[in-house]
Amino acid sequence: MTANYQVQRRLLLSSNIGKDGIAIIPTAPERQRNRDSDFLYRHDSYFYYLTGFTEPNAWLVIAGDGRSTLFCAPKDLEREIWDGYRLGPEAAPAALGVDEAYSIEELDARLPRLLENKSVVWYPFATHKGLETRVDGWLSSVRARVRYGALCPDEQRDLCGPLDEMRLVKDATEQDTMRRAAQISARAHVRAMQLSARMLREGREVREYHLDAELLHEFRLGGSQYPAYGSIVAAGANACVLHYRADAAPVRDGELVLIDAGCELDGYASDITRTFPANGRFTGPQRALYDLVLASQDAAVAATRAGQRFTDPHEATVRVLSQGMLDLGLLDADKVGGVDDVIEKRAYFAYYMHRTGHWLGMDVHDCGSYIEPTQVGEVSERRDPLSNELIQNRPSRILHPGMVLTIEPGIYVRAAEGVPEQFHNIGIRIEDDAIVTETGCELISRGVPVKADEIEALMRG
Repeated sequence: MTANYQVQRRLLLSSNIGKDGIAIIPTAPERQRNRDSDFLYRHDSYFYYLTGFTEPNAWLVIAGDGRSTLFCAPKDLEREIWDGYRLGPEAAPAALGVDEAYSIEELDARLPRLLENKSVVWYPFATHKGLETRVDGWLSSVRARVRYGALCPDEQRDLCGPLDEMRLVKDATEQDTMRRAAQISARAHVRAMQLSARMLREGREVREYHLDAELLHEFRLGGSQYPAYGSIVAAGANACVLHYRADAAPVRDGELVLIDAGCELDGYASDITRTFPANGRFTGPQRALYDLVLASQDAAVAATRAGQRFTDPHEATVRVLSQGMLDLGLLDADKVGGVDDVIEKRAYFAYYMHRTGHWLGMDVHDCGSYIEPTQVGEVSERRDPLSNELIQNRPSRILHPGMVLTIEPGIYVRAAEGVPEQFHNIGIRIEDDAIVTETGCELISRGVPVKADEIEALMRG
């Protein structure tokens, strides 16, 4: 992504904060993993969105008049031998399109002067530990100069608000990057499916970490910098644990495997889940539940288009799943009633306890309000039938072209009294990444099959 994109974003943000505002955006700090070793570094998403700069130890300041100032690590040839190339403040204006750049060592000296005579200071709230304290320190330095005619900002505002709105709708370049990330991730899922069936056919022991290794291999082979999140590779009953992590459990012939994994490419995440038979062949009960989840996803996809609400896909999913739970005997109609009763009482929650999607972008659970900003004042109250908690409802977000979200229904059947035994310990989730369009949505992650017959055919290959 060229610097011009970030220049335009900085100018837009400058206009959003007003001519008397000033915004401060740090990147993420490096974090120690253990003695003499750091975690693999990943930049802050807000900072990268506005700069395209991936080095640590950097800050961006944007003034309401459109000027931007970068603070970054200075050139240091000795440290670069150990830690790698640094852009340095001298080269930053030409490379990144910022107006000025200084060494990070000058941050505390220069920030108070940049804050002088501004009325509002903006920074992302509750995202960087200690940031509020540093801002307070800079403001104290400004107040010390009021006798010389300096004016000190008298208001602090959360920069996440305007930045979240900017990031929520992805432009054509962002969409293209996310398509490529989804394609890489789809190939990784295909590899894992095929390896599982091949190793079992050959009589070899299969563990969750074998499949996880295939994911990581394909991510890097495709040019991805990192996994977008900790991969879930859950065999058998482990699939009923929503946030299970790839471990050492055996992958057994006759059981299902749930993989929720996606790569990050050039700062943008993908997020795909597939559930497949370890040996490549669904049993009857597995197929019945799988087809139900897929039918619920089809209903959610049909409800995802510009003009619909963010909650519409979830409501479509819940209706299909609720009817299916009644039809398959997971729910007893004599006890819970018909499908409308199941939905009203949330009886389906025993087997489906999460939402059907979330925003996707630079973060796998990306920023952006789920409430329609034009209707935020319209509030109604309801009593949750399960928790008895009083909940305030506000109108859900209206979908617009360029918004990107996941569509991920599931069903999770733990062994319990009254639950049909043939469905015990089956966990299924199907997740795709969708770009909202005027007439529907583009599913960018279908490079890996989703229909049961197609999964079986792939795994025979």
